[in-house]
Amino acid sequence: MKDIMGMMKQAKAMQEKMQSLQAEIAEATATGQAGGGVVSVTLKGTGELVSLAIDDSLIKPDEKDILEDLVVAAHADAKRKLDDEVQQKTQALTAGLQLPPGMKLPF
Repeated sequence: MKDIMGMMKQAKAMQEKMQSLQAEIAEATATGQAGGGVVSVTLKGTGELVSLAIDDSLIKPDEKDILEDLVVAAHADAKRKLDDEVQQKTQALTAGLQLPPGMKLPF
């Protein structure tokens, strides 16, 4: 019975840490770039696009397709950076936990 109480305490502490981590991630931002920095986007940890910057040299009517592709690439770069940060923070939080095989956090 003592082991169960210890596990319950550990689970409660982990839940509190996960809530804190989720709040921290929601406030995090990442900026992605494309085209050597001529297009950049900034995302919040929730994935929300909060800013977009396009160098004036790209604003040419006949190059609209290129600009659109660069915006998509910059967004993907920022999203990848956010995902990497979330993974690192989650691994740091769960370091030392002995989770059953196949169990991943966050749930």
